[in-house]
Amino acid sequence: MRRLRVLLCAVLAAVPLLTLPAEASAATSGFRGVNWADARDNYVDGWVIPTGLTASDSYSTVRTKADGVVTGFQNLLGANTLRLPINPQSVNSAWWTAYKGAFDSALAHGMKVIVSYWEADTSKNGLVDDTAGWNTMWDRVTSDFAGNPNVYFEPMNEPFGYSLSSWVSLCSGWLARHSNIPRGRVVISGTGYNDNVTGVGAATALTGTLLSLHFYGFWASDTTRAAWTANLTDRLGSYSARTIIDEAGAPMTTGLTYTNGATQDGNVFTSYFAATTDLTRARQMGVVYWPGLRSGDTYSITRQSGSGLAVNNASGVAQLRWGWGL
Repeated sequence: MRRLRVLLCAVLAAVPLLTLPAEASAATSGFRGVNWADARDNYVDGWVIPTGLTASDSYSTVRTKADGVVTGFQNLLGANTLRLPINPQSVNSAWWTAYKGAFDSALAHGMKVIVSYWEADTSKNGLVDDTAGWNTMWDRVTSDFAGNPNVYFEPMNEPFGYSLSSWVSLCSGWLARHSNIPRGRVVISGTGYNDNVTGVGAATALTGTLLSLHFYGFWASDTTRAAWTANLTDRLGSYSARTIIDEAGAPMTTGLTYTNGATQDGNVFTSYFAATTDLTRARQMGVVYWPGLRSGDTYSITRQSGSGLAVNNASGVAQLRWGWGL
């Protein structure tokens, strides 16, 4: 552990900060997070079960396993936020009683938790699958966690089936139904694949909420930090101060090195990740990496090791921590 920390400090000192477009101070830098994801992806037709958990686990087993994962995220990465998936099948069933152990573990460790709805794999059309089931799910989740100020609610992940107006309308209905939740604890996804927050940011019906943006290197073929910075800046518009990038990631098991400023340009993923983390650092924005842990995913920044975790790419960790402002 000590050797890893020394390495991280050394590489962080070498990471350059680009000159980026100026913007008012952001309010989301307190979100330094990771996603804990299902190995099948979080688009599943049944219970969503993050890597390392099993459907037969009891609450106490989930809690114990989650303690090891959460401690790894904190000690190895410096994370203070965990994004967890839900769907109606998971919450409106016996699994919720056990699955809450993951939420309770993170909260007991002083973490923030972002809970987000994912649709089923067989649907996957960017729309809420079943409005009644979705409402029942959110009624239960908000009832369980409304009183905890460290829990944040994201009504839907990647709502690409909705037009801007229909998405704003759905979110407005969610806000009205759960008016006991402070708007500052509601995270509204950008339109499309969470890929642009300018529309939701401008919607007066959503005033006071946080916004979430997703941003990935496979969305373009640029190989310079300048091009990626321009790409991301356009998606944020003037709403960086409200926005958490709650999915961003790059290959961590393919041998790429992310922290040498002289060579970050010239490769799609190193230039993308450098531009993303440089901008979030400069604008003091939150980043929730995809994924912190997901077996079989080359983007996973950690892997399971015993009852805890191990780092997959020390330079990737250093670059992520740079983006977090650490």
